[in-house]
Amino acid sequence: MNLTLYGYLDSWIAVDCGMLIRQDLDGNPLQVPDPQAIKALNLSPEALIITHGHEDHIGAVVWLWPHWGCPIYATPLAAAMLRTRFTEQGLAASAIRVIEPGDACRTDAFNVRLLPVPHSIPESCALLIEAGSRRVLHTGDWKLDPKPVIGSPVDEQLFRSLAPVDLVVGDSTNANVPGHSHSEHEVAQALIDTISQCEGRVVVSCFASNLARVLSIARAATRCNRRVSLLGRSMERMVALARQLDYFDDFPPLVPVNDLGYLPPEEVLVIATGSQGEPRAALSRLAQGRHPHFELTTGDSVIFSAKAIPGNEHLIERLKKGLARFDVRILDEFTHPQLHASGHPAQQELEQLYRWVQPAYLLPVHGEPIHQTAHIELARGLGITADLVPTNGDVVHFDETGLSVEQRHPQQVCLVQRNALSPMNASDNARVSAHGTLFVAMTLAATATGWTRIGRLMLDDSESSPLDEDSFCEWMDEQLDEITTDTLSGLRRLLHSRITHWLSEHVQHAPDVQLQLVATEAEFLLDGLPT
Repeated sequence: MNLTLYGYLDSWIAVDCGMLIRQDLDGNPLQVPDPQAIKALNLSPEALIITHGHEDHIGAVVWLWPHWGCPIYATPLAAAMLRTRFTEQGLAASAIRVIEPGDACRTDAFNVRLLPVPHSIPESCALLIEAGSRRVLHTGDWKLDPKPVIGSPVDEQLFRSLAPVDLVVGDSTNANVPGHSHSEHEVAQALIDTISQCEGRVVVSCFASNLARVLSIARAATRCNRRVSLLGRSMERMVALARQLDYFDDFPPLVPVNDLGYLPPEEVLVIATGSQGEPRAALSRLAQGRHPHFELTTGDSVIFSAKAIPGNEHLIERLKKGLARFDVRILDEFTHPQLHASGHPAQQELEQLYRWVQPAYLLPVHGEPIHQTAHIELARGLGITADLVPTNGDVVHFDETGLSVEQRHPQQVCLVQRNALSPMNASDNARVSAHGTLFVAMTLAATATGWTRIGRLMLDDSESSPLDEDSFCEWMDEQLDEITTDTLSGLRRLLHSRITHWLSEHVQHAPDVQLQLVATEAEFLLDGLPT
């Protein structure tokens, strides 16, 4: 959820404040960072600085900022998105201060300069944070795109001028991926090539915030003599914001969705939300035949111009099965990988940036331990000191001797429910359902390739439809063999979604699932808590 706090003497600043959607809980509530951990440290940030406008970086601001009341510094797009949220929540937006990429802001102890970097949303910035004699580069989310569709490539000389920095707090998302990420310009050309070969209606689904991708899709439609329409409120809202900020000067005129039926199929292209299988998104409604003005037919094509977020696989597969009933052609990251580009740096890009800024130390963030460990190995190969993989709730001390964990603050799960913050408790976890609850518990050990079950799988289906325990256990062992996550919390998330999907196909009324995992080694976590 990307909330980081930096302290020097008695002064503190916060960087980003994001959320995630709990698709494993009824109602898909939002989870936000635990404000009690910050309160326990007896600190209040003097400023909140936003690196970019993705939900996992701004989605919790309206929920946590009222506890702080500090100025919020954000670039124009992120500021506009935040103002919309503040208005919806009845909050005064006067604390939101627009800062242009390349400019700096100051607090009592900190000087922070925003450094433009390409990413999958415009105006993304790394931060050069200066306090006392220390200079820290907080990379945010970034890549080295030589030809971005919106914005400019990274200014190499600017980053070279920063060298040497004391510490990089760096994006690890693709640190285990060799080579260089694809350019958005390459995706734009691939979209033109692919759409030109489609015969019926074309629906392209991507993240609404990826405005460069949305613009590329619209331009491809124009090149292929197709009219553009939008499906999904978030898509409509983001396109409107992009137009207000002059990012979409050549965006074609839009066709209202209720007019699409009057156009020949080969002249229609729809840009839709829902690439992650979200049940209430536009693409899911199409897959269920529930859209009031638009329906898919044989010969149409659906393009997924987005990569599956880990944990969403079962939702996406269910979506594709629904689409397949309409006999449409499906193009995704597996069959057409050229239709998507990551917004995060692969190994070659990480090496390039570190040669420019010459950091003494690295603190790897983002991703899972497997990505952070790969990041550490890469950094050490460049002569950078990297010894610490941080955990949520760690207070990390940095001085002339390096990095060390000073304190650890357990993080409770904090949900947005009934328009208010509340800690997750046993009743939330039990999730009462009309079809009952299936309780699953097992003891596990990590192996070189995955996980293995130790002893008996414990099932209690007394509150749900009965199931074939032998088939379920055999299937469960296969899943444990396949899943490669290094963390118990990650394993629980992935298993939970797969179990839910299995039940939907094997029992008449799928129950909710209460899953308890216990690791045989003390250093593993039990649902996010020390064993």
